[in-house]
Amino acid sequence: MELAQVVPSEMVRYFRHLAERVEKHLRALPKDKVYFKPFIYGNSMGHLILHLTGNLNHYIGAGIMGTGYVRNRPLEFTDPKPPPPEEALMNFRTAVDIVVRALESQAPADWGKPIDNNQPIQTRFGMFLVCVAHFNNHIGQMAWLVQALGYSTNEPPVW
Repeated sequence: MELAQVVPSEMVRYFRHLAERVEKHLRALPKDKVYFKPFIYGNSMGHLILHLTGNLNHYIGAGIMGTGYVRNRPLEFTDPKPPPPEEALMNFRTAVDIVVRALESQAPADWGKPIDNNQPIQTRFGMFLVCVAHFNNHIGQMAWLVQALGYSTNEPPVW
């Protein structure tokens, strides 16, 4: 298989894997704990999901797919009236679906197309790579939050 086929295929698989982990972490908490911040300097599970949704919609949705999404990044962490957990999860799933469609629609020449105003990232490939790394980083925070709140995903260690 050519690299131009391997890259989107593996990235789609990994984005979906991470999305399943987000859902496991969310479902490990009672609904009244989803937006609870156990520490003043941290984030809640729900706000991390809003943040990942905004990040994917902004960088991949608007930046690559031209969806027109307009991001309000500060509100992702501070929304005093966030959506119910199921609605947040539905919006998150929609963002992941946009990423999957974007990955699957890339022609070999598209990977090197320039990305504007996102230094040091310069290409679409770089943007997908940074988004998946960012996503993975927040999965670690979610795992920690579930444990800090006294719950478990019953998930075996990954990697």
